[in-house]
Amino acid sequence: MSIEIKISKKPISYKMAMLYLNKRVEEVKIGKNRELLWILEHSTTYTAGVSFNKREILDKKIKIIKTNRGGKITLHNPGQKIIYFVLNLNNRKKDIRKLINVIENSIINFLKIYKIQSKKDKKNIGIWVNDKKIAAIGIRVSRWVAYHGCSINISNNLRQYLKIIPCGLNNKKVTSVLNEKGIKLKNYENKLADIFIKNINKI
Repeated sequence: MSIEIKISKKPISYKMAMLYLNKRVEEVKIGKNRELLWILEHSTTYTAGVSFNKREILDKKIKIIKTNRGGKITLHNPGQKIIYFVLNLNNRKKDIRKLINVIENSIINFLKIYKIQSKKDKKNIGIWVNDKKIAAIGIRVSRWVAYHGCSINISNNLRQYLKIIPCGLNNKKVTSVLNEKGIKLKNYENKLADIFIKNINKI
């Protein structure tokens, strides 16, 4: 199946991205457009998934954007890479657990390139380096079209997480590729897309 790969070099506002993503979801549902994998960054934005709790907002001055994805409060900021997708599971396996597994494995495969050993956690969704979270996952499924996606901390400002309890886990810390390895990655987006496409096509 043909998946459109879209890589945005300039930051995209969260609201603009959601408008684009939701439009594509409706088009995929009626067979009017192809599935999508979109790699991008957002300017600093705090978003709340459907199961968030107001107590997870530590700095009451920040603006929270409510979204229809799964999960709780998270942060998007420059240096964090977002991988959004729109996938038609009607034409694949109707298996949400398998989809999440594919996302998890794709992130682990990507980090392994940079000698970062990461893992899944059955209790806490996302990808972890020891006890620190390096990637978050949040998806939604409508009529078996899955969308939203995941984020990987590459070189973003981790101090901005101190304004929230990220993903509702107040005893866990966050990390990034830069934090773990002291390197700033360059020109890695195509490599990231290739890993995701290869794994998604196994669904």
